[in-house]
Amino acid sequence: MSVKSPPGGANVRVLIFHGSAAAGDESPVVNAGIEAIEQIGLSGPASGRFKVEATGDPSVFTNETKLGRFNAIVFLTGGGDVLDPEQEAGLEAYMEAGGGFLGIHDAARAEPYSDWFTGLVGARPAASGPAAVQRATVEVGDRRHPATKDLPLQWKRPDQWLNWVKNPSGDVHTVARVRESTYQPGTSANGWDHPVSWCRDYDGGRSFYTGMGGTVSSYDETDFRTHLRGALLWTTRLAQADCKATINGNYKAERLTQPNQPGQNDQIGEPHGLVTAPDGRVFYIGRGGADSSQPVITDWNNPDIGKGKGEIHVYDPATKKVTLAGALTVFGNKGGGDELVKVEEGLLGIELDPRFEQNGWVYLHYTPHAQINRDTRMAERRVSRFTLDLASNKLDLGSEKVLLKWPVQIHSCCHSGGGMAWDSQGNLYIATGDNNSSGFSGGYSGNNPQPNYKGVSFADARRTAGNTNNLNGKILRIHPEPDGTYTLPEGNLFTGKETDEGGGKTRGEIYVMGVRNPARIFVDKQTDTLYAGWVGPDASAPSTTWGPAKYDTFAVITEAGNRGWPYCMGNKQPYRDRNLPDPTQPLGWYDCDQPKNESPNNDGLVNLPPVTGNNIWYSPQGGAPDYPRDANGVPSYKQEEATYLLPWLKGGGQAAMNGPVYRYDAASTSAAKWPSYWDGKWFVGDFYDADQPRNAVITDPKNQGAGGLPVHSESLKKIVPVGNDGIRNLMDWKFGPDGALYVLDYGRGFFTSDARSALWRVTYTGGGATPAADQLARGTQ
Repeated sequence: MSVKSPPGGANVRVLIFHGSAAAGDESPVVNAGIEAIEQIGLSGPASGRFKVEATGDPSVFTNETKLGRFNAIVFLTGGGDVLDPEQEAGLEAYMEAGGGFLGIHDAARAEPYSDWFTGLVGARPAASGPAAVQRATVEVGDRRHPATKDLPLQWKRPDQWLNWVKNPSGDVHTVARVRESTYQPGTSANGWDHPVSWCRDYDGGRSFYTGMGGTVSSYDETDFRTHLRGALLWTTRLAQADCKATINGNYKAERLTQPNQPGQNDQIGEPHGLVTAPDGRVFYIGRGGADSSQPVITDWNNPDIGKGKGEIHVYDPATKKVTLAGALTVFGNKGGGDELVKVEEGLLGIELDPRFEQNGWVYLHYTPHAQINRDTRMAERRVSRFTLDLASNKLDLGSEKVLLKWPVQIHSCCHSGGGMAWDSQGNLYIATGDNNSSGFSGGYSGNNPQPNYKGVSFADARRTAGNTNNLNGKILRIHPEPDGTYTLPEGNLFTGKETDEGGGKTRGEIYVMGVRNPARIFVDKQTDTLYAGWVGPDASAPSTTWGPAKYDTFAVITEAGNRGWPYCMGNKQPYRDRNLPDPTQPLGWYDCDQPKNESPNNDGLVNLPPVTGNNIWYSPQGGAPDYPRDANGVPSYKQEEATYLLPWLKGGGQAAMNGPVYRYDAASTSAAKWPSYWDGKWFVGDFYDADQPRNAVITDPKNQGAGGLPVHSESLKKIVPVGNDGIRNLMDWKFGPDGALYVLDYGRGFFTSDARSALWRVTYTGGGATPAADQLARGTQ
């Protein structure tokens, strides 16, 4: 059978097929659906109108002349074996000729013995599933497709919700998911990723399916009609849409760097951060750990203790070659061992000046070895500007201009932070860790005031992150000036002039306080919103005595504020206070709305800004644990009473690695760029790749700055591949000017570089939206 390509111009037509193999009266849904689609075809702009014909007679599929008159076929069927082999062959021929298909609800039950039809609809309903109509929340993830772009981010509606035998996400392009926590999904539940509407280019044509529409009342809903209209605009060729963007096979991940030569870091150092230049070059840094074959000096009596090389490498996509641009001598080459042996200092962050193409300025955040004091075990952290020779990719180490420097203790590891980012106003954000030991508090609040080395506390984050007069445990914001100095922009958390009992008690560089170990930050220059993630403490379970388990955290930051550490975490869940003379004894719970820093190690303000709740937090037990609270607002912290607000998250061994917000460049001619579907989505990930996140999320601008939960999430693990042969240990990820995603894989050993340490590139290979502009039924749209 041969079917002609569907028509266009004034003759756009839609066929509704409602044949059913079920005995008895026709479902009332059929009449409601036919009436709704007829009205959709008659309403709206003239360019989007179409004529509708309905039939329950399957012989239409063997009438090639008649079938070829329709731009799209809607299956509004009660399911079952509704087509004989010849009729199904007619439907296949129709799709091969460029036809469109829209399946609604029970259409997924049609032709149950046909693998081809399974591919057409995308998934099959589970035999068992909730039969009752229930109100649920639909997360609308595709903000570009005509079927979903005008729908609410969180769409609350009643319907009969189907469970799937096999989750189709990744094989189809999912445009919306139903949130199972908002209804009773039954024993065949699909989990947090429960697709409800999707599309794909299939066998020469276009297929869209929605599991919604199982009730008569659905077809009276304005938003559901909007959903159907958009689906029909695409399937009839009245509009283009991208139904390839989340299909796993449309992405290619390739390793760009080779393993280092023996005894050298010619390709890559201990991976720690990357940034891309406007011309496509990728700059990435090595923290300071040597090749694992090199000796590590841990003796404080040795002047070379911890001496390492913080390397800056440049990958040039034009030549596919790596250049070692330069190396700083840093304090950072100590690895393994106990709390007083390992170290996380070194070369921690890199950024390029906004006018890098003209001036070659590179900003580095690092700990110079020359400034360590082996007696007091103190060091200096600094952010400096260097000049790169743009032609040779060589860094002039003699060009250093130190912008900002501050003291850090190096007696005890850890939490150096390191990431940097620019906003559109030329302000530089600098993430610093709390410079605190992970021990001495049982893995709960890092607030033990007792341990110190020569008078400097190393286990009390109230000295650092909770201190308004200390630059550690913060996200700083400064405005670098051409002469190598900096000024303070308006709107930071403090002016630097605040006093308490007559003395200077704040630092004006502080934009965000109360962060533990913010390794990666990102600023979306389209909105100047700051996105950050930080690693939490080590307690494996909540404690009714001390507070929450370890929470790794991601936050959308729209204004200066206090993010809580070491007083509160998650959605303002407090820790228990402790203090001298006996830090083992718990005191009262911290007040997240009126926190006080009453540590003997505090030299800043006592009364702190109120804590802002965070958007994403996850523990070993799951994502965003929450608990019943008493009259004072204190959670029970009983694990059996926990509610997990973000079921797509789970931790264990966990280390949050914040990612970028993607911005689609329509003017770019790059064949590698990710599609517009991802525009505005925030990438959040974890160093580890087991149950931890590697997701793209959508937040609601109305509440994101106040800690509002994400409204949608989808996994990236099949696109940014996990596993030992993939990107197993995610250290940093940024989009380049070509629209491709560049990713650093740390490798497989701590404090070293090894054969798995690598720079990767993930590109999109799926092509543009469909149908092609010259195949649209009515001109270009």
